[in-house]
Amino acid sequence: MPLDELSIIDRFFRPLAGEGAYGLLDDAGSIAVPDDSDLVVSTDMVAESVHFLPGDPPGTVAQKALRVNLSDLAAKGARPLCYTLSLGVSRKVDERWLASFADGLRCDQEAFGLSLLGGDTVGVLGGVVASITAFGLAPKGRMVHRMGGSPGDALFVSGTCGRSNIGLAILKHEPGPWDALSPDERAGLVESYRVPDPRVALAHVLAELAAAAMDVSDGLVGDCDKLAVASGCSATIDADKVPFAMKVGNDAAFAARLLSGGEDYEILAAISPTNEGQFRAAAHAAGVPVARIGTLTPGNAPSRVLFKGAPLRLSRRAYIHGAT
Repeated sequence: MPLDELSIIDRFFRPLAGEGAYGLLDDAGSIAVPDDSDLVVSTDMVAESVHFLPGDPPGTVAQKALRVNLSDLAAKGARPLCYTLSLGVSRKVDERWLASFADGLRCDQEAFGLSLLGGDTVGVLGGVVASITAFGLAPKGRMVHRMGGSPGDALFVSGTCGRSNIGLAILKHEPGPWDALSPDERAGLVESYRVPDPRVALAHVLAELAAAAMDVSDGLVGDCDKLAVASGCSATIDADKVPFAMKVGNDAAFAARLLSGGEDYEILAAISPTNEGQFRAAAHAAGVPVARIGTLTPGNAPSRVLFKGAPLRLSRRAYIHGAT
């Protein structure tokens, strides 16, 4: 028998409620903000067959829905506090699916130190859609924006580029260079697609040292374009310095694919040259690998991407929802 909205809230989501949620018994929650902090808010949604595949484990769907928002908070220099969840489910979703979904949220609440504040549950005609609004705290006046970079600032990226893109290709049984990887390596790339690793540990470093930052959700090149435009600049990316998820060798097409693929949820940051050494050291101390991949430059042209010293041809610069 399908569960109704009240049963779903009672059985699966009320146990996740934290301070300010009032046991999910009221129409709204409340957030107390310390005097030395600003409240930072981010909203992202994930939809079946767009951000995750129909057969993906429900727990990883929940974790991805939450973590993409935590990635945004981290890029703004904010630590997680709480979140709301709006969940649309079709009649094919059963108790087992919901229990696994809620368990995924519970695990990440424990891992990242936040709790459920409230939300809504509705029935939809097909598939699953989850929208999360995450709230975080940044030091007063220190939220990191996309704007704020200047010509000459160094561009750094965390982690590696293209893990999610390759993971999705493996799940979809697309042939490619990843076929030569070991089963464990392939499984790790699939996990990166299903459960991204938000760089929460880097948030305080960004709040202190970054001139501008954003998370890489739609592709490194396209997101670099966005940061540069917001900062009134252009940019140059040296693809040979980008830490790719796999060796690309001289394969320009493969490099272009990984540079423009989405859902890596790494951090792109503009760092003043005077802060570069301190940023490297602080990121290392936080346990987050970072690499300098380029520079902000004067102008307003799209980011220039070099590969083996020559301009790299890109069939697209980013993933854009609704684009043909």
